[in-house]
Amino acid sequence: MAQALADREAFRDRYRRQKDPIAEGRLLWRAQTVRHLVHLLPEQTILELAAGDGLFAKQLADVSHGENPITAVTYRADHHASTRLPEVIAFLQLESVPGALEGRSFDVIVGIDLLDERNCAWLLQNIYKLLAPGGQLVLYETNPWNVVLKLRRVLGTVFGSRDRRRLLSRPRLYELLSEIGLIRVIALYNDFVFSPLNAPMAWFLRNASILLENMPVIQTLAGCILIYAQRAGKSPQSKTISLFRHECLRGAVSVVVPCHNEEMNIRPLVARLVGLYGDYLHEIVLVDDNSTDETANVIRTLQAEEPLVKGVFRQPPNGVGRALTDGYRNASGRYVLSMDCDFTHLMPELRDLFDAAAQGYDVVVGSRFSRHSVLLNYPFLKIVANRGFHAIARLAVRRSFRDLTNNLKLMKREVVQALRLQEPHFAVNAETGFQPLLMGFSLKEVPISWINRTPDMGVSSFRLAKVGSGYWNVLARLVLETRFGVHPLKRGTSTLVQAPSSVPNS
Repeated sequence: MAQALADREAFRDRYRRQKDPIAEGRLLWRAQTVRHLVHLLPEQTILELAAGDGLFAKQLADVSHGENPITAVTYRADHHASTRLPEVIAFLQLESVPGALEGRSFDVIVGIDLLDERNCAWLLQNIYKLLAPGGQLVLYETNPWNVVLKLRRVLGTVFGSRDRRRLLSRPRLYELLSEIGLIRVIALYNDFVFSPLNAPMAWFLRNASILLENMPVIQTLAGCILIYAQRAGKSPQSKTISLFRHECLRGAVSVVVPCHNEEMNIRPLVARLVGLYGDYLHEIVLVDDNSTDETANVIRTLQAEEPLVKGVFRQPPNGVGRALTDGYRNASGRYVLSMDCDFTHLMPELRDLFDAAAQGYDVVVGSRFSRHSVLLNYPFLKIVANRGFHAIARLAVRRSFRDLTNNLKLMKREVVQALRLQEPHFAVNAETGFQPLLMGFSLKEVPISWINRTPDMGVSSFRLAKVGSGYWNVLARLVLETRFGVHPLKRGTSTLVQAPSSVPNS
């Protein structure tokens, strides 16, 4: 069985060297995806099976800041890493599975092109044993329904270079993963960049991949299948890992969170913020936006338990824009971080925002549509609307950006004070993105993941048809301001009042 893994390694590495149009970029892309998909924390252990030349393990070490021990295993005889690997990577040559790994466990297991019909069940059973409780599995498997692959396999048979792999379909992968006891199984069509492509086409398809991967029917033509699964149980990690790294930001950040019917999400969010980033925090401003559940009571309880929490309790009319504006008014930190209440799972990725702020940027935006972002279960129509809006906005304001309408933003206080917010609903996120850019503040986008809401996370109040007009209103005002000088945006113009000495029931 291990020989089958060695054969897959050889086939994959040969293809990477000879035919992959973006070999190095693809490995970085996938490493970032792993980091975002599992929400990697320092000290969590990673195992790469059939690691080949070790280049993917090297990319994993780079994107994880060298903070995660990585074990890279090859099954090819007399095979060695093709480059000098960081000390955080242990490169092993094994002849069996689990072999020398017997009795060990890992928080994350990754692999590329591992599964074959002849060994899949056996290999997945061994992977299951190697996963720690709560451990996560991420695999990239070749998609057998890809039309280019089908054509290549036919031509290979004709010309004597037959592809002997027996690939599994997406439904079959679902079935096998569930049978061995893995939970939260996801199998998504992924990656539309594959040979034969020249550089311009590879660039175009890489930028279009997020759209194509979520497009009904077309998605089945992707180059691979991205698999995610988890072993049941809770990770044995008991200690709280602080992600504080920048002394210049100590106690500087006010977190503003609009909350509408979020009783299930508030307490986990506050716990994760304090646990991971407590040294950065000046305060956590929770804005109850006329909730009809127990949100207000949860905020009051947290306000009594946690000194960093400040509650703002709004009166009708409600709206995300109004709640965010009230939150900004009550924020007194040197920096203001705005975020949604259901961002609990992507907490480890917030460190990228703090890193950029420490570099001196005035505004840092979490981009859902970066080349290294991860979108899971994201509604296709919302993707089309977002990409269409940003394409028109780039033409209208003649600036380059990828995703300025997400509510995950870290801004200096002077930026917040210069905002002129008018939109009462979700379109306020376009105002908080475009206005700083057009006022000349320095802005950086960092990739984040976006996993759409599950039943235990409440129900999103975003409705595309209802809020779409607000975004076009924002764009129209920006065009008038930038092209015709109507009420132009200027730095230093403040429309947000100074935070009061106490937090009111506003």
